[in-house]
Amino acid sequence: MTKRQVILVTDGDEIAAKTIMYAAQQVGGRCISRSQGNPSLLSGPQLVHLIAQTPYEPVFVMFDDCGLRGEGAGERALKYVAKHPDIEVLGVIAVASNTRQAEWTRVHVCIDRFGELTEFGVDKSGQKEFEVGKINGDTVYCLDELHLPLIVGIGDIGKMSGKDSIENGSPITMKAVELILERSGYNGKREEAEDIG
Repeated sequence: MTKRQVILVTDGDEIAAKTIMYAAQQVGGRCISRSQGNPSLLSGPQLVHLIAQTPYEPVFVMFDDCGLRGEGAGERALKYVAKHPDIEVLGVIAVASNTRQAEWTRVHVCIDRFGELTEFGVDKSGQKEFEVGKINGDTVYCLDELHLPLIVGIGDIGKMSGKDSIENGSPITMKAVELILERSGYNGKREEAEDIG
C-alpha cells in the first residue's frame, strides 16, 4: 500500500475547520472534516481509517486538545497518525495560542500575520515574539518527539484580526500549506477536491 501523504494541523475549531477545508480545496487535496472538534473526538485508528479512504492528496487532518494541560485526546491521536506506517507526514501547521499552561514546541519557521517568514515565534494574533524557533500552543506538546520534516508556526487559523479570513483568501494558512508542499517536494496531481466524513 502506498503511504498516504498527510498535513497535520494543531487546531480544530469551527473557523479553523472551514479555513483548512478551503485550503485543501485550493491545492486539490482533501480535508477530513470529521477531525474537526474542540476537543478532538476521533481516535488515531479512526482517523487513519478515514485517511485511507480519501481519493485525493494531500490529506489535511486536524487535532485539538481544547486547552487541556499535558497530553490530551488530540495529541494522542496526532501521535498515532504521525507514527503510523501507512502515513507520510509532509509537515505540520502548528497553531499558536495564548495558553498559560506552558506548552510549547520547536518550529522550523513561522509566518507572521503579514505573511512574512520569520525565525521568531508568533503569538495567537500572528505577531512576532522574542524567542527564536519556538511557539506556545495548545496541541503542540508532542511535536518535538515525533521528528517531523517541517513544522510551520502560525497564529490562529482563519483569524488573526481578519488577516487570515477566508474572505481574504486565508493568505497566512495558504502560505503555510504552500511552504510545506514545496519543502516536501510534493508533486501530487491537482484534482477537484471535496471534504470527506
